[in-house]
Amino acid sequence: MSTPFAGSGVVVLGGTGGVGLETAARFAESGARVVILGRNEERGATACDTVEQRSGNRPHFVRVDATDPADARRAAEASLNILRAVDVLVSATGPSEPPRLLHTIPMENIHDRINEVMLPPLHMMHALLPSMRERRNGSIINVASDAAKLATPGETCIGAAMAAIVMFSKAAALEVKREGVRINLLTPSLIAGTPGADLIAGEEFSARMFEKAAALAHLGVAEAEDLAAMAVYLASPAARRITGQAISINGGISVA
Repeated sequence: MSTPFAGSGVVVLGGTGGVGLETAARFAESGARVVILGRNEERGATACDTVEQRSGNRPHFVRVDATDPADARRAAEASLNILRAVDVLVSATGPSEPPRLLHTIPMENIHDRINEVMLPPLHMMHALLPSMRERRNGSIINVASDAAKLATPGETCIGAAMAAIVMFSKAAALEVKREGVRINLLTPSLIAGTPGADLIAGEEFSARMFEKAAALAHLGVAEAEDLAAMAVYLASPAARRITGQAISINGGISVA
């Protein structure tokens, strides 16, 4: 087994399913010590079992609601206590509701819809950057969406939040490049076989919209494995000159 990340400390926010889980498994298979962050203890235990079965290395699970800054700081401290140093942070969280036209979203819900997407990667990056800057080493990969690049009906709130992730990641990449910390993004469109795909398929409007998008993915609709492979590459020494980039993995749906 190749172990290019042997001894490295990796934190994966949203690592209990989908892209996050696949990414956690890939890093563990590469020899990393992994902490999975998520909201649900039961899903966390299941994710740890899955990663251990694949890699032989059991990750740790830390429960966190990363929309809460205090809880994000607590989870960061717990991760540092477990790993001693965090070399890689991957944030792969997403919305809890499918795409919907703006006029169908109650105004009272807009705040939560934006914050649940935007805040978790921002809070975890903020919490772990000081230790990376001090060590003058680190790689952060935030998973956003092509909705950050292309205006899409039904993704007014989601797109706004994803665009915020892209911009704060790019700006932070410029701020910390002198200290050896790199920050990049993955911006997928559809990702087959994930909880997000199930969420989209469960509502008529979003299912119909993404069915049309999938027809444009002539290279195939992206899967969690595609995103995880790129995350591992971006964290590796092979990508040591890459920072501030938002890389679309979408099978050709768009080239934005």
